[in-house]
Amino acid sequence: MGVDHDAKRSKTARSRDPGPFVALPHSVLKSAAYLGLSANARSLLIEVALQFRGDDNGRMLLSRAHLKKRGWASSDMIDKGKRELLNAELIFETVKGHRPNKASWYAVTWHKLNKLDGYDHGVEKAFEQGAYKRGAPVADAAMLKGYGKVKGGTRSPSSGAALSPQGGTRTVRNDPPHGTGIPPPVPPRGPIRGVPDASPVPPIGHPLEKPSAGVRLGSGSPSWATSLA
Repeated sequence: MGVDHDAKRSKTARSRDPGPFVALPHSVLKSAAYLGLSANARSLLIEVALQFRGDDNGRMLLSRAHLKKRGWASSDMIDKGKRELLNAELIFETVKGHRPNKASWYAVTWHKLNKLDGYDHGVEKAFEQGAYKRGAPVADAAMLKGYGKVKGGTRSPSSGAALSPQGGTRTVRNDPPHGTGIPPPVPPRGPIRGVPDASPVPPIGHPLEKPSAGVRLGSGSPSWATSLA
C-alpha cells in the first residue's frame, strides 16, 4: 500500500502554526561548518535564511540598516558573525558593497544560486552549492551530546572549535638535550694531588738561618763597630 505523501504533508502543515518557515537542512545543522560557529554567527545565519523566498538566493542582506529592525544594534557583532559564515562557506558574497549606500549581497550555499541581475563579475562560476561540506563530518551522537568528540580533535561545547591537534598530544621536554648541565665537582683531569716527599723548607734554605749582610763572617763583631775603631 503506497504512502500518500501529500496527505502526510497536509497533516504536518495542520499541526503547526500557518505561514512560511525557515528550512535549515540537517546536513547543515550537523556539519562541522555549522558546529564550529559561535552562537552569534548561528543567530546571524538564521537572519540570512529568513530572507530566502525560493527564487532570490544571492540577494540576502547583512547590513546593519537591514538588521536593525531585527534587534541587531552592533555593527561589530554583525561583522564578526559575517566573517565566520563566509569562512565556514555557509554563505557566499555575490555583490561587494561600498559606501555610501550600496549594501553587499549574499547567498546561502545549501541552495543553488538563482539567476539575478546585478551580480559581480565571475560570481556564477565561483559559487559552489554545498561548499560548507568541505569540513570533516560530525557524527549525530557527538552533535547531540554537547558536540563531544569529532574526527580530528575535541570540540569545545561553547565554540565548537577543535582543541586538540589531529596527531594527538605529546609531552615536550623542558630540559637541555644534553642533560641539565650541572658542572662536575672535580676538575676534568681529576683532583690535584700534592707531592708526598716535598720539603716544607725552600730549596735555598730558610731565610732566617742565613747571616745578616752587615756581619763579617769570623770577625765576631758587627761591621759598624769595625768602622768606628
